[in-house]
Amino acid sequence: MISRIPSLNGLKAFESAARHMSFTKAAEELNVTQTAVSHQIRRLEEELGVRLFLRLKDGLALSREGQAYFPGIRSAFHELRHCTEALLETRNHSVLTISTLVSFASKWLLPRLASFQQAFPGIDVRITASTELVDFRKTGIDAAIRYGAGDWQGLRADWLMCDEIFPVCSPRLLEGSGALRNPGDLASHTLLQVSGQTQGDWNAWLEAAAQPARLAEGSRLTFDLAMMAVQAAVDGLGVCIGRSTYVEDDLKAGRLVVPFDLKLKSDFGFYLVSPHETAGTQTVQAFRTWLLEQVRGPDRPAFSDLGG
Repeated sequence: MISRIPSLNGLKAFESAARHMSFTKAAEELNVTQTAVSHQIRRLEEELGVRLFLRLKDGLALSREGQAYFPGIRSAFHELRHCTEALLETRNHSVLTISTLVSFASKWLLPRLASFQQAFPGIDVRITASTELVDFRKTGIDAAIRYGAGDWQGLRADWLMCDEIFPVCSPRLLEGSGALRNPGDLASHTLLQVSGQTQGDWNAWLEAAAQPARLAEGSRLTFDLAMMAVQAAVDGLGVCIGRSTYVEDDLKAGRLVVPFDLKLKSDFGFYLVSPHETAGTQTVQAFRTWLLEQVRGPDRPAFSDLGG
């Protein structure tokens, strides 16, 4: 039994010859002579103490040991080629890895990300979506978009935007005999909500609208992702207690409408969060600048202009 990796030149010659089933083609691929390939494989066989090839009159064949050895060696060299190609592809690019919430990525970030790629073609953006807080130092995440009060210790937190909370629904629910005309009409509709941190939104809004608490106890559908609740509203399954960040594009497109004027301000907001030691890197700075332009640009409408 050997306790080290065999000759890499011998392994390389074996992998190429076994893949082509030809010493001649392996020599051409490796840019050496056929004799050199033959000698390297012979030395490998001597080192391993097994015969890898059967040298027949009408050609070349793998021995039983060679057949068992080849798949693993082929896989190892394939992985080496893949890693090398990936390295060479990104050597002139910077990689920026962003962590964010699933619904924020789907409903807000991804529809806008093309403009960042156009502005910074040399930055390869990688988005990882999760509801969990990330460990920047262990996961290789460069920055994260988080929702909260902005008080994460040891991190730089740049405020992006806050939410307004208000009901949204399909335009179809404003039509017909059961149409929504005032908050009291919610009693005859299914209320759509999101579990977790925002599960109290309906109660807060109904209280602000001076509606009885029993309205919050009626028919409900609860989702663990905001994007699912918003899509259910688009599909006409009920009235969603929306947050402006997640419903803005659907309101602009007319897929959703705001049936009532009352909107509540959220105490929390979205922040771009990054460790202080990486917050000033060129890639994070570029992403921060782009984000701030997106959320504060002149073409971003006020939510009061999106219907009500």
